[in-house]
Amino acid sequence: MTSANEQPRKRFLALDTATASLGVAVTESGRVVHEINASGERNHSVHLLPIIGEALQASGGAGMLEGITVGVGPGSYTGTRIAVTAAKSLAWSWKLPVCGVSTLQALAWGGWNAGSGSPDEAAAESVRPEDRFGPDWIVPLLDARRGQAYTALFAADGGNAPRRLAPDSIRLMADWVQSLAERLEEAKAQGERPRRVWFVGEAAAHGGADSLKPLEGAAELRVLPYDLEGRWIGFLGEARHASGDIDDVHSLIPNYTQLAEAEASLLKAGKGGVKSK
Repeated sequence: MTSANEQPRKRFLALDTATASLGVAVTESGRVVHEINASGERNHSVHLLPIIGEALQASGGAGMLEGITVGVGPGSYTGTRIAVTAAKSLAWSWKLPVCGVSTLQALAWGGWNAGSGSPDEAAAESVRPEDRFGPDWIVPLLDARRGQAYTALFAADGGNAPRRLAPDSIRLMADWVQSLAERLEEAKAQGERPRRVWFVGEAAAHGGADSLKPLEGAAELRVLPYDLEGRWIGFLGEARHASGDIDDVHSLIPNYTQLAEAEASLLKAGKGGVKSK
């Protein structure tokens, strides 16, 4: 009789191409079996399938997989489509369940983990007994040009996935920062003010002192440039797969949050086929 320990291990393939970093990972029970992260957004369509093949070869092959997880954005319009299309095609071909997760939530989790786990932050953990703070807030950022960012708001939740406080969306940074300042005032009044607010991801474009000036004094601000790693897509996906919360392979679509620039131009000119609801 074969013991449970001798049964083939079930693993999950995770992929994301919504950012400048192409992330592919194979995870199992909250640990990384194999991971490849490559930069170069313009080449995602060229490199994704070979990198998936390399990751699977290093981790036991497609036969070891129990499911596939894909980052559905928001982020690069073309980039997001690449990963979603690949994930759906592989899931259909291999008869595996597939689920989509938020690229921004994965970015928030990975960025916060990278920053809060650093020696400098660990040394700064001492807090006076009279000080009371809620969980850190995490603001993931992906540049959307013209003063805009793909962003959201999450609360750090220890070793678990960050808890969502605001939806994924494209926002004008000036308005978003002002909204965050108002949220911080409300949190302070309720005794839930975060000690730190993290801005992670493509922070260089929107995390400067001038941009964040309305938040001065409201909390400790941490700005951390961070490239998404595939493992965080995988960890988010493991939880969804375990709960049975999977997507239909045919109806899974990217979260664009806005029209592509070409489509918006056609619509403005009265030549597009997209209708507003």
